[in-house]
Amino acid sequence: MSQSLTAAPVTDRRLTLIGLVLALGAFTTLLDTTIVNIALDHLRTRFGTPVALTQWVVTGYLLAYVAVIPVSGWMSERFGARNAWLSAVGAFAVGSLLCGLASSLPALIAFRVVQGIGGGMVIPITMAILAQTAGPDRLDKAMIPIGLPSLLGPLLGSVLGGVILQYVDWRWLFLVNVPVCLAALALGFTLLPAGAGRRGHRFDAAGFLLLTPGVVALAYGISQAPGRDGFAAPSTWLPLLAGVALIALFTAHSLRARRPALIDVRVFARRGFGLSSVITFVSGFSTYALALLLPLFYQQVRGETVLDTGLLLIPQGLGIMTFFLLARGLAARLDGRVVVAAGVLLTMIGIAPFALVGTHGGTGPLLAGQFLQGLGFGATTFPLMMLALASLSHDEAPRGSAAFNVVQRVGAPFGVAVIAVILQTLLDGAATPAAGLAAFSATFWWTFALSALPLLLAFFIPKAKTTRPAASVAVTA
Repeated sequence: MSQSLTAAPVTDRRLTLIGLVLALGAFTTLLDTTIVNIALDHLRTRFGTPVALTQWVVTGYLLAYVAVIPVSGWMSERFGARNAWLSAVGAFAVGSLLCGLASSLPALIAFRVVQGIGGGMVIPITMAILAQTAGPDRLDKAMIPIGLPSLLGPLLGSVLGGVILQYVDWRWLFLVNVPVCLAALALGFTLLPAGAGRRGHRFDAAGFLLLTPGVVALAYGISQAPGRDGFAAPSTWLPLLAGVALIALFTAHSLRARRPALIDVRVFARRGFGLSSVITFVSGFSTYALALLLPLFYQQVRGETVLDTGLLLIPQGLGIMTFFLLARGLAARLDGRVVVAAGVLLTMIGIAPFALVGTHGGTGPLLAGQFLQGLGFGATTFPLMMLALASLSHDEAPRGSAAFNVVQRVGAPFGVAVIAVILQTLLDGAATPAAGLAAFSATFWWTFALSALPLLLAFFIPKAKTTRPAASVAVTA
């Protein structure tokens, strides 16, 4: 039987301030997961390097990001959540500064790894702090300041990246993080709840040697899938196979341990946490895949510039804001199953115009579709995250949030990679612009169809309101 979260004795006002401070760190690290993607071609030209090497600016960050997620829970418990969070944000700030000062591509890649090490720990530690401080009765309120920036960060990355490349210098893609991180560090030291940590808290070295390489191998294999031959390429399936094998060994190791020090796989057996994780994973085939498809559609099919593409994506962010500012209150009073299912349906309706509209005209339906996608994304992701966190006890929060983030940071990109392979396969056979449009249309239909997976799973979510999931759910954005 799971235990309810034990809320720390902080006032509602203090809880809101804690959420706002945590949001500063979360927003800048999540923004950085997409802000650089739009600049890869610019960096390739700037440094005169091949595409395969330039791509490591993104891949290096991704691998470092996922590599440290498993140890974030141990860091929180061993050194105290506040100290761990300040260290993570500090590492991200240093990495950002060094990236902005890089004089060569190898140096930039190395400094991106430093960025990723800090950035990968920020989100799970943030979730753990909120879960431990708020408790289940106030978790919904505590997640508001962090939820909106977390969802908007990756979406706004392409917009901000396009503006910086258009009007400033590529170095500001990284330097823009520094003042935000400094503000977060100053406020975090003052406002975040202090904790001494546990000196005798053992580090699970065996688990680390199994889980971290396994997660990195999965992430690397997934990152290679959109290339030539897709999942059939040895550079894709070999790392994926190795990753699955290592994680299977870690699972066996974790089940034998009396108290695992990294992540506890037992929490996945709980209906609330397990279903939230599975739905988050399969959402990569639809919701998260749109982050790949929409910019490509606007640029390759409709011929939009990088900056115009970023601006055209704004309605999706407006949809997310609408959910948080207007619809979240209604959603909080409804059954979580209804909210998540409605979110998936809204996303599917928002995908349809992209599968139906041609090269010219129809911009209005596209923008309206993106607004519905954003509304659906908020209605799906936020309740799932709430359900996952509320399924954990106070002591389980650090390792449980790390486990959920592993699923989110590996599962979602896997779905995106599948959609990318589908698109590339269809484009390879397209000899004319009309055929290229048909390839995108078919890929959007695939995305629409695969949305049925999270829709069906939504009806198996435990019957509980999104703000107060039952504290005794049998053994989740």
